[in-house]
Amino acid sequence: MTSIGIIGSEGRMGVALATAISEAGRRYCGIDKGGDILKLAGDADALVDFSSPAALEATLDACIAARTPIVIGTTGLEERHHYLIDHAAGEIAILQTGNTSLGVTLLAHLVREAAARLDAGWDIEIVEMHHRMKVDAPSGTALLLGQAAAEGRGVDLGHFSERGRDGVTGARGHGNIGFASVRGGTVAGDHDVIFAGDEEMITLSHRAENRMIFARGAVRAALWLTGQQPGRYTMPQVLGLN
Repeated sequence: MTSIGIIGSEGRMGVALATAISEAGRRYCGIDKGGDILKLAGDADALVDFSSPAALEATLDACIAARTPIVIGTTGLEERHHYLIDHAAGEIAILQTGNTSLGVTLLAHLVREAAARLDAGWDIEIVEMHHRMKVDAPSGTALLLGQAAAEGRGVDLGHFSERGRDGVTGARGHGNIGFASVRGGTVAGDHDVIFAGDEEMITLSHRAENRMIFARGAVRAALWLTGQQPGRYTMPQVLGLN
């Protein structure tokens, strides 16, 4: 029976992952801060990590040593983290994503398709809301959706994004992808991708009602990843979208 290791097993996502793994009829093991990551990697067939960027390097080193695939759902990653992931993907199978929800994965696919078919005359705005405790903005999911829109348009998101508007900002940049972040309450995650054209508007939305959707998606990804060769994979591949 496949065993899935949980990094941060006592946290909110860790508890949700344990439930999702049990629902899937699999075994789980886990550690928290100060735990033996190398032992966990050796005991599990795959790891799932929703912990913190600061712990990622040690986690990847342990996975490489144990030849254990890993699903990384941690957000707030920087360029150096992606460099570490790319390096590790030469040795093990890795799936890194800003959102493990199957619904969000399909939403990103739809956003990419819409952006490819609607020209730059349609302004794209991404609005996200999360609970008051979230520390990064825009959310990893918002950035994932923005990247999907940029890919559909065939542009570099880094050069065509607008964030944190305040004061007299001037007119909206033509063809830019805008981001707005809202924080409050206990919202698990709401995302709206707005395509605003002349005298008409399309909104593609996703509402997360419970973090179990992320846990179930991560478990599905981890089980899929156990059969893959070393490399860097994506949630759309889990759903067979590309």
